[in-house]
Amino acid sequence: MTRLLHRFLASGDALARLQDHAARLRRVQGALDACLPPQLQGQCQVANLKDGTLVVSARGGAAAVRLRQLLPSILERLQHGGHPVQAIKVKVGTPEEVEWRRPPTERHISPTAKASLETFAHSLPADSPLRASLERLVRRGKD
Repeated sequence: MTRLLHRFLASGDALARLQDHAARLRRVQGALDACLPPQLQGQCQVANLKDGTLVVSARGGAAAVRLRQLLPSILERLQHGGHPVQAIKVKVGTPEEVEWRRPPTERHISPTAKASLETFAHSLPADSPLRASLERLVRRGKD
């Protein structure tokens, strides 16, 4: 299957250029990752390389500012590594949205209420689901 896909991509002139461009972007991404400090790796992605201008997308403003501070040294290292980059533009991308979750509710139970619940739970049959629930509530409840 992979051979068929590669043969198909290499068959057309436009598709071959697209495949070459994608491979070039992957190589530049690897070189960029090697130039970045660990906290920026994964925060900056190569978006495009056209006419010697590398466009890098940074996740959020803080990553973009830090990347802009490092641009001269990154540009020098990329050029020294043989990549055809004369300039770097930084674009600010939107940070990944994190699904909001409600914080778990804290159960505060007074010591006397805990003792009363525990006494009531022990009066129930051992296999009672209510007893298991009350014992769990007493264990998890904070004073």
